[in-house]
Order: sequence, then C-alpha cells, then structure tokens
Amino acid sequence: MPTTSVQLYSVRDALADGLDRAVARLAEMGFAHVEPYAFHLDTDKYRRALTAAGVTALSGHAPVLASDAPEAIFDSAAELGITTVIDPLVPPERWQTADQVAELAERVNRLSALASERGLEFGYHNHAWELSTRVDGRHALEVFVGHLEPQVVLEVDTYWAGVGGADAAALLRAFGDRVRLIHVKDGTLDGDVARQQPAGAGEVDVRAVLEAAPRAVRVVEFDEYAGDVFDGIARSLAWLRENDR
Repeated sequence: MPTTSVQLYSVRDALADGLDRAVARLAEMGFAHVEPYAFHLDTDKYRRALTAAGVTALSGHAPVLASDAPEAIFDSAAELGITTVIDPLVPPERWQTADQVAELAERVNRLSALASERGLEFGYHNHAWELSTRVDGRHALEVFVGHLEPQVVLEVDTYWAGVGGADAAALLRAFGDRVRLIHVKDGTLDGDVARQQPAGAGEVDVRAVLEAAPRAVRVVEFDEYAGDVFDGIARSLAWLRENDR
C-alpha cells in the first residue's frame, strides 16, 4: 500500500483540546505520518507531540507566500523533520489573469529555491477556484504549473479539483511526478463541505484518482464532517487499505 498520512486540520477541534492526545489517537488508528498546519507557530509543541506518538511529518502546511519571514517557516519545518512544505491557499482574486498567475508562479519558484537551500521541497495545494477560473481557455492551475521550475512540487486536493470542474485523475496524469502528495477526501461535488464523506462513499472517483498518482503520498482530510471526524478518518484509512494497492 502506498504511503498514507492525515491532515491535522481535519481534527482541529481536538487539537485545541490537546495536540498530544489527538496525534496519539491518529497513531493508534494506524497512521505513521501526519501533515501539520501552521506548525511554525509552535514548533516545540509539535516536536513533542510527534515524538511522543512515534509519528513523523513528511509534509506540512504553512502560509509561506504571505509570510514576511519564509526562512523561519522553512527552518521550523527542517527542525520537525518535514521535507515538503506546502502553501495551502492563495485567494481567488489572485488567479484571475495570466499576469497574476505568472507573477505568483515566479514567487513560488523563488521560495522553492530558498527551501532547497535547507534540503526541503516547496509546493502548492489547490482549492476549487484555481480550476474553476479559466485563463486563456485553460484551468488557471494548469497555466500556473506551466510557469513552475522543475523542483516545485504539488499537493493536489482531488476533492476541490472536482468541485472546480476538473477531471482530477486527468489532472494528476498531466502533472505527473510533480505531484508528491494528494488530498484524499470524498463527498458531493457541489462543494458543500458539510456533506463530505469517508473515501469511497461520495461522488469523487477516488479509485481513478489513486490510479492516476500511484507514487503520491495519500493524505486523508476532511474540511468538515457531520459525525465523529476520527471515525470518518478511520473509515477512509480502512477503505484505502482495502482498495489502494
């Protein structure tokens, strides 16, 4: 089975009550890896929690593009053993024109070079608007990728790609090995996050997504979940173990 991880944003309410307990619960579930977010705000706390639970963070989310001190974020990642730093969001208004997209890609290229100095990879995670917005007849995300240097990586959120009107599996095949990670989530493709479901239970063709990115790390995530999110995560992991081979 390919490598699996879980985005800690999924359990953000539990993190507020105790990071150590939440990470330990995910480890007991069977996750050897987690994907923290905003880890640079409390590096010591994350290091203690990861060490205590016996898990590693292969990747982590942080607002690098908006930061006045990206070096500090990369240094925090290196301290935690994170090897891939992902910027999780650039708002829709910055994806409207070809010039905007090219400018954004150039900044990502520069930050990727800065990350490389520390032995890290840097990349971007999409939402729906990078796909629903068209630039010169193409998905804005495709135009963006066309401007990226080879070392820049992607974490494709396959749910949001579908919500944005893209064929997520075709997108993954087109981007190839640049896709280091994928967010595995399911639900209705109307974008109603309250109706997200465990993998294999919604409208996303999760099987096709997995087949299109066989080497990418599978990161389970829920933006929201109507039930116990730990149960939803466990059901997604069980589905992956049964179907992702």
